Amino acid sequence: MKVVKRQYNGRMCAVCGLDNVYGLRAPFYTMEDGSVVTLFTYRPEHQSYPGRVHGGLIASMLDELGLRGLWAKEGAEISWGVTTSIEVKYRKPVPYNEQLIGRGVVIKDTPHFFTVHSTISSKEGALLAEGTVNYLRLSVDKIVSADVDTHEELCYLIDDGVTEIEI
Repeated sequence: MKVVKRQYNGRMCAVCGLDNVYGLRAPFYTMEDGSVVTLFTYRPEHQSYPGRVHGGLIASMLDELGLRGLWAKEGAEISWGVTTSIEVKYRKPVPYNEQLIGRGVVIKDTPHFFTVHSTISSKEGALLAEGTVNYLRLSVDKIVSADVDTHEELCYLIDDGVTEIEI
């Protein structure tokens, strides 16, 4: 599927932050169908049991795909929101040191709320985890403290040459 654009990465976000040495540093792409996709790899530092990723880090990726799914639908990093609930279904053990595919699709969108279905799959297409994430739309000034400049935090836009992703 064709990549429409690469989304911004943050500085310290646990999922997308490029300056966070413990984070995933995941890239996110707006796709031609209005979904968001990421190609990412958990590391041994993200483990629960040996060889398996911690469930909380799996849920974190599913959550991140939510807001980014809205950005993909809108075509830009315009709207903001906070998670109000997340239902996660762990389908199979999620490995580290293997490239995975994350995808988020908006399934409900109203002026005050939105809902996203997010998935994590293996490169071979096996569904490993999925979630339904509900968000409350809020302006960014109601989410972060007054001394935070969101443009400075969400500051990295890196052209990595990715133009198509097989999903």
